[in-house]
Amino acid sequence: MSRLSYFGRETAISLRRNLLMTIAGIITVAISLLLFGGILLVQRTVEHGTNKWKHGVELEIFMKTQPNAPDVQVNAIRDALTSDPNVKTYRFLNHDDAMEEFKKIFRDQPELIKTTTPDALPESFRVTPKSAEFTEEVAAHYQELPGVDTVVTAQQQVKRLLNAIRIVRLMFFGMAAALLASSLFLIVNTIRLATFARRREIEVMKLVGASNWFVRVPFMAEGLIQGAVGAGFAFGLIYALKVLISNVISHRHDVISSFYITNTDAISIGLIVVFVGAMIGTVGSAIGLRRFLEV
Repeated sequence: MSRLSYFGRETAISLRRNLLMTIAGIITVAISLLLFGGILLVQRTVEHGTNKWKHGVELEIFMKTQPNAPDVQVNAIRDALTSDPNVKTYRFLNHDDAMEEFKKIFRDQPELIKTTTPDALPESFRVTPKSAEFTEEVAAHYQELPGVDTVVTAQQQVKRLLNAIRIVRLMFFGMAAALLASSLFLIVNTIRLATFARRREIEVMKLVGASNWFVRVPFMAEGLIQGAVGAGFAFGLIYALKVLISNVISHRHDVISSFYITNTDAISIGLIVVFVGAMIGTVGSAIGLRRFLEV
């Protein structure tokens, strides 16, 4: 217990002595990990939203609600799709099917699920044209039929979105890598300053038989704390970003409305961010100590 108290006390002293460098390191770690975690969050959102389109679905026909389209109009759409030479396959989703999908999308929001009834969700037809070139033609045709609220086509929108996300992802990963390198540099310098300021004390400790690890632990704990605290801030910001993305999607009425992100996704990405932050702090402190202690 006395050894743990010593390590804790020495770590706190070192953090206080280099307060400005410590704060700069924490902020840099938080921003870099926010960029890293944010792009992972966006990527997970896109993966959820494009999953059904990747399996050959090119458009979705949503029937009207409030009031719901009558059965005769729904049947008319079904008959038209069955006899349409440009349609390869289709699948009808009734209110219960729509509710099942709604539960999957919002499974981390049980209160919303409780207050939503199947009748409030639109019936729809998921349609795969025989060829992608027929997508816009089929969509335009069914948009004008009675009972149809809207037709969402994903062919071009999803491709453009994926291309944009790919570019943004590379940019964000590049910026995150640069900032992570900067945060690593700041932690290394902080540890070097701390060890330099206490070099006489360290020499005395070595003379009386202290091992390298006994000297090293407080400084490594300092780096670990910087990385972990920065990652903790990034974790909170990533969850806030998840809420923001969900709110934006809930107000869309196009192909983006099929995208979603769950609390589980945000938490799992947040845990990855915390691990990366802790590793940066540990590695940075280990590098910073190499000049003053034998490995």
